[in-house]
Amino acid sequence: MELEPWMSCEKTAVLHGGFLLAEKQYRPKELSALKKCEWESIGRPVLQAVQEIVSGKSNLNQMTVDASLWERKIICILWTKLLEIEHRKDEEEVDKSWRDDPSFSVQNILPNINHTILYELVKTMGYSRLFVEFLMSFPAGALCAELARLVDHVLQETSEADVQFFLDIWWELWKWRKSTDQDELVQIFAAQVARYASGSSEISSQASKRFKLDPDVSVPSCVVSLLLDALSKMKDCVSSSHLCCLAFSNCLDTVYTTFLFDSTHTLSTEAYLQCLSRVVQLRGPCQVELDRSRAKEDQVETIKEAQREVVAAHSPSFFKPEGITLIQSVKALLELFQTWRELLKISDANVHGYAAHRLKGCLAHAMNVLEGLLKSETLSKDESQLVREFTQALTALLEGISLPDLNCDSAAVVKVATTIIDKRLEKFGEVSHVFASKVSWVSDGNDWIGCLERNQDVFRDNDLVLKLVSTLIAKCLSDTGAKEAVRWMKLKGIILDIFTELPLLHKNTVLAGLLSTCGGKGLCGVLPETVTGGFGEELNLAFNCITQSQAQQKLDGAVSAIARVALQNPEAVLRRACHLAVFNLGAHKLLAQILKHLPGLIHWEASSLEGSSSSGCSLLCSCLKGTVWGKLSSAREENQFLEFLVSLMGPSQAAGDSLESGPQLLQPTEVTRAFVLPHVMDSACSVELCLRILQTSLQQKAPEGSDPWVMTCSPFPLLFSLCQLLDSCSQCWQEPTDNILAVSLETKDLLTDILAGLGEVVGREVSADPNTWSRALFWLYNKVEALDWTVRFRLKGVWGNHFKNEVPLSMFTVCDLPEDDWAALALPTYGPGTGLLAWMECCCLSADTQELMLDILVVNVSNAEEVNMFSKGFMVALIQILPWCTAAEWRRLVVVAEQLLQRGILHVPYSLEYIEFMPLLNLRPFTCDLQLSMLLLRAFQLLCSSSCSHWLPQMGWLHVGRLYASAVRGIVESLKGKVPSPASSPPKVPASGYADRSQEAVFVLLQLFCHLLHVLVMMPADTYESLYLASLEILAQYEAVLRDHPTSASSLDRSNSKHFLNSIAQNLPSEELRCTVQQKISML
Repeated sequence: MELEPWMSCEKTAVLHGGFLLAEKQYRPKELSALKKCEWESIGRPVLQAVQEIVSGKSNLNQMTVDASLWERKIICILWTKLLEIEHRKDEEEVDKSWRDDPSFSVQNILPNINHTILYELVKTMGYSRLFVEFLMSFPAGALCAELARLVDHVLQETSEADVQFFLDIWWELWKWRKSTDQDELVQIFAAQVARYASGSSEISSQASKRFKLDPDVSVPSCVVSLLLDALSKMKDCVSSSHLCCLAFSNCLDTVYTTFLFDSTHTLSTEAYLQCLSRVVQLRGPCQVELDRSRAKEDQVETIKEAQREVVAAHSPSFFKPEGITLIQSVKALLELFQTWRELLKISDANVHGYAAHRLKGCLAHAMNVLEGLLKSETLSKDESQLVREFTQALTALLEGISLPDLNCDSAAVVKVATTIIDKRLEKFGEVSHVFASKVSWVSDGNDWIGCLERNQDVFRDNDLVLKLVSTLIAKCLSDTGAKEAVRWMKLKGIILDIFTELPLLHKNTVLAGLLSTCGGKGLCGVLPETVTGGFGEELNLAFNCITQSQAQQKLDGAVSAIARVALQNPEAVLRRACHLAVFNLGAHKLLAQILKHLPGLIHWEASSLEGSSSSGCSLLCSCLKGTVWGKLSSAREENQFLEFLVSLMGPSQAAGDSLESGPQLLQPTEVTRAFVLPHVMDSACSVELCLRILQTSLQQKAPEGSDPWVMTCSPFPLLFSLCQLLDSCSQCWQEPTDNILAVSLETKDLLTDILAGLGEVVGREVSADPNTWSRALFWLYNKVEALDWTVRFRLKGVWGNHFKNEVPLSMFTVCDLPEDDWAALALPTYGPGTGLLAWMECCCLSADTQELMLDILVVNVSNAEEVNMFSKGFMVALIQILPWCTAAEWRRLVVVAEQLLQRGILHVPYSLEYIEFMPLLNLRPFTCDLQLSMLLLRAFQLLCSSSCSHWLPQMGWLHVGRLYASAVRGIVESLKGKVPSPASSPPKVPASGYADRSQEAVFVLLQLFCHLLHVLVMMPADTYESLYLASLEILAQYEAVLRDHPTSASSLDRSNSKHFLNSIAQNLPSEELRCTVQQKISML
């Protein structure tokens, strides 16, 4: 603390003057010898000086000052002066004290004093509370010594004022609580006490010893025993009922908080407020009894003091008993009761006021505790007899107090609670919880709502907001008048404002609590329309704001705006969000982000069994079904819907949670149940969309340690439905009928991927617990017997070791199949000579099966006739499979063909149909590419022949055209790898003189172009667009090779090649295509 306040001269001068006048009056004696009986006459100048200082007026300046501060300063100065006198130092130590003690200069202008002056000043001015604050700065032993010194002073010529002073000090000791924000003056005083009490190097050991009392004098060590003993000594000096009530109340509270306090019987907040209200009500007309330093206290100070009293009476004592027991204390109280029996009979509350009512409360409280002690049977027989006698005495005393029960009405309690919250007094947080939940406190006036509006920051807690919501609902249902509706609308607005300022984590807690209480419609579902009016406009405004271009940079604000309207009607918000996410271009990403910040909107409807996600439908899922499902009219809407679902099935992000740990707004289980199981076999729905939804759901991982979620979604019926869809793919080129669910080949790859993934999951569960799933497994096996054998073969991951791999019998003629793992099927459609067809169908199923088929194929390559027959059979089987291959299956077949060509198992003679002369080239590296191209040409010649051309409708021809074009692109990519550009791989000049393979590449590209156009000409009209595009790609690659390798062809060769290509392009059936291709050729 700065020195100026101590040196402030006008105040210290007034204090100095008061002591000089007192010293003058007391001469020739010194003030340090002043006796208690002399204070009244000698101490008057000191009292006048103190009163003048704390009143803020002096002869030098008319000024109002902080009275409380100067009251503390005066006590600090005088008590420090006493410590200094008690521990006199030599000159050297005085010099140190001058630097360390801020009040040193003030002390030195005052005459020497004694403790009598300090005690009488405190008693006369009513500074008991301040005295205790400084007293508690002493260490435990010194504190008892100081208190004993005070007791000795009180016991000298004891008057009723002395008894009142003693009782005030006692009660203030019990009301004292250690504060983290200790007064600065008290801290300064405590530092001086510690300095005097310590044996540090700054203080001589002799001076240190002076602080201790004479060892021959008994030093009290227990505050409790000291106070009870002192009261017993002055009991005959208590002559009024008022003092008796205060004294006996102090005794009862001391015994309870020291010996009988039970932490399990703490006051509830409501009981605490009732106690406060009673104390405040009593202190109003009688406040002089408790704090004589002020004639009037305002409401805040009254409540603060009442809080200290209630806490003191219902908290464990700060002082621990030493050398005194409960039984000794009870015995002492019983003696006091016998002495004061007549004085303790109270009949007039107006006369005794606060003291009588306090005693009545202490009696009831003590009796309950003592009766419980007697029932506990922990006391000896003699102890029980004494406690029983004391309890009976208290009972008789309570019956003799003829005072009505003091019950405060709700208005008084609300006034106290409002003040506590407004001024942030002690326990304002706990009080706010009662304030928010007490419906009866919301009176006709606006005090309650006004307090809530002024203190919104106090109520920014999820529990408090939920309590306020419950209170609002209760009042709206009970008070339905038009006037009340205006008030409830205002209250609703305040609650929404408080909710808006909550942290995101607390917002989600409130939303979850509201949904569990009010259901999907939130406040709009339980409040009358007169209170919820205007919600539609607010909803529109919230969504209009977040769809602006800058909303992405203001995600937090968007989340807060949506949360605010969601509190009023979660279902309406979710329905609007779902609609905008699907039907507004690009809105799904932002809206998914917003919703993922609000996992509190996860709510399972009442129809869900036990609210479980494994059965039933959440509110969000229900909103998606109601607003979006069945209304998707374009691929874009379907894609946005799917992306929206995928995002919502990801982890949410509430404040304080990592992105990986947040709950999913949509669980894959409910998505599958809502959008897949009921619709996957429904011809009125998009099968492909259902499958895409199922695929994304399967990609969601189950929580660690839990069973796969798909096992709760009827996995075996789902597998059978997928198998049925896969089986229907073989009928994709037939005319659609009511009995056939058309599934396109574009969907087949998606279907097979899902079937493989689902089969793997189910297979693991079956193998882990076969007893549980065996019945369902056999059911599925029997069901798929009626389907194509390849469908059943795809379920080998599900069958595990329960069933063998089943293939047509004819396949055993071309493969080496061990009978332990393979079983033959006698299928009428697979007669003799169809083994290679079945083998190629297996090659299409998966990459693993493809490798296995290549390994077990049996062909004698040393037998030319067998190789020739195999090659012919391969081509026939190829065209039988080709129209029903998906893009992925076709790629596998192309790989099989390449492998067979490289091994010499498949023989494709290459005829030079499109060449005028054979240049001197090394075509060995390109043999496979040329043979594959020739194989495809021969296959399409057969497919386009009169015997096969009727197999396919136009869509089928478009499909095979796309597959052929993809194979040609694969060959072109193979050529790119064999003839890298000079920039990536500088050419090496071998001994043969050929710089690179560019000439061979040019030759192969010309042949490939001719083969492609040959096939294009054979294709039916309007089915060769994909081949046309592939031809342009071949020409582009041809041009790139010539550009990168100028030496690959001379000018004459290039001219001849262009003429040759033009002659081939002349055969194109469409003039438009022909012109485009020839224009491209002319630009080479």
